[in-house]
Amino acid sequence: MSTPEALQRAASSLQHTTRQSVAELFSKDEPITVGDYLLTRLSQLGVKSMFGLPGDFNLGFLDLVEDHESIEWVGNCNELNAAYAADGYARVHQNSIGVITTTFGVGELSAINGIAGAFSEHIPILHIVGVPSTVQQKNRPVLHHTLGDGRFDAYTKAAEQFTVAQTNLMNLENAASEIDRVLTQCITAARPVYLTLPTDIAKAKISSDGLKTPLVRHTPPNDPGAESFVLDEIVKLVELAEGKVVVLVDACTIRHDVKDEVHDLLAKTHYPVFSAPMGKTAVNESYERYGGIFCGALSRPDILETVKTAKLILYIGAIKSDFNTGNWSYTIPDSAVTSVELHSDHTQVQFARFPSIGMKHLLPRLTERLKPFKPTGKITVPRTVEQAPPDPSTTITHDFLWPTVGGFFGKKDIIVAETGTSSFGILDVPFPDDSIFVSQILWGSIGWTVGDTLGAALAAKQLGLGRTILFVGDGSLQLTVQEISVMIRSGLTPIIFVLNNKGYTIERYLHGKTRKYNDISNWKWTTILSTLGGVEGQTCQSYTVGTKQELTTLLNNATFAKADKIQLVEILMEWDDAPRALKRQAQLSAV
Repeated sequence: MSTPEALQRAASSLQHTTRQSVAELFSKDEPITVGDYLLTRLSQLGVKSMFGLPGDFNLGFLDLVEDHESIEWVGNCNELNAAYAADGYARVHQNSIGVITTTFGVGELSAINGIAGAFSEHIPILHIVGVPSTVQQKNRPVLHHTLGDGRFDAYTKAAEQFTVAQTNLMNLENAASEIDRVLTQCITAARPVYLTLPTDIAKAKISSDGLKTPLVRHTPPNDPGAESFVLDEIVKLVELAEGKVVVLVDACTIRHDVKDEVHDLLAKTHYPVFSAPMGKTAVNESYERYGGIFCGALSRPDILETVKTAKLILYIGAIKSDFNTGNWSYTIPDSAVTSVELHSDHTQVQFARFPSIGMKHLLPRLTERLKPFKPTGKITVPRTVEQAPPDPSTTITHDFLWPTVGGFFGKKDIIVAETGTSSFGILDVPFPDDSIFVSQILWGSIGWTVGDTLGAALAAKQLGLGRTILFVGDGSLQLTVQEISVMIRSGLTPIIFVLNNKGYTIERYLHGKTRKYNDISNWKWTTILSTLGGVEGQTCQSYTVGTKQELTTLLNNATFAKADKIQLVEILMEWDDAPRALKRQAQLSAV
């Protein structure tokens, strides 16, 4: 790992080169359309795909998108799926953002659930909405896609609840600065933003001068005095812990771009590290001091006992939601255990909260302060390998499924797990290095993974990563299945494992185990790919496995593992089987 000084020099050199190349590109300050200004900014941020649907208020802008040299338009089946796809793209393309374009009212409201989920889980998305002209917005006629009462701002008010910044580009004088403002908020806060583009603004010309200056990707440095005080307080707690320190990484380690800083901290202190469910793959799971998933009372017994031996827990990027903490059972029942929480916008030392002391700038300095306290041997890390328990039955159970598919994963694979049995079952499966885990444990919108897989697979293809592998229940897949057609049209080749357990198993365990409202229609899953545009045996391949031997044989098939075409595997499972962690979570949160 490079030193902080070397990294700073490299970053400064890169910034100078970027400024120079951008300045040369726009040295003549040639006029540019507002739409092209926006697209250039997105290209500078690494965006190569834009999701959404056409509508009469965004068609002019979509002309510019389709003609753009580096940004591809990906037309979706509906706006909700498009928002999911933008989410998946941003999760995998971790130095970029997701982008969705919809039309006024009817389109943007359909997308809002996906945008809300991204807000909840700290995912940077730009939502572009094509809206009526500036004249129509001022005169407020009874126009299609409105509520008929003149409230043209109603949808913006809705968007304010699920985005960190909004702008309506009503004049050319500040269009560039407003675009820059919301995009900066998007990339620094790692949350969605909202931008409306009137029909008469999209192709109007403005100065390109602003494009000479790259957007700032990170929050400003911490106040030196306050940061020094916080560091002193943390070091005092570390000294009192006498080396018994445990690090717990979570989702915001990934979302707020501190994976490298955490790696450096672990390498120089040798502290044992565990991951919350939402933070899985924040550190490579082959790391010798990585101990597995800590989820409070839902943790494996050996992990729970190990964490209990700590005198100080260092939380990095924690999101303490119910499913991410074992129903808030993180608290260690011992008054001697202290805690420090590092977040993107504040630090908490025990019960004292320090606003604006963010972890991006704090972590390198903390690492340097903690090097003298290297706790080698103080806490032994459990290294249990997840294995299927002995069972003479040929039926595929969750106890068998997850350890078995774990051996199928490879380096740099993107593994997507739907809310429910999949996201709970896969947690204890060790992942290969540089793989990416995609789940939605906080927001939990079922069906989300299908659109998300589209965006994730596109980003993986652009970045040269491994396979994209989706695990989704039959109930969840029925909500958003049509987006598979876009995967086929786009030439993507994910592997889709459909857990056919005849209904909403997670709901059955929460309440109404035998109620009809948790049942679904049983689709002919092996015909789905051909129905949605694939040619069976050529551009797609479908399978059904009903026994352990059939599943094992398929996973060992080199042609299947190659994933050179989109593939769907229907896995037949019992309706009342579920992973251990899900059963325990259901007991804690049953209604």
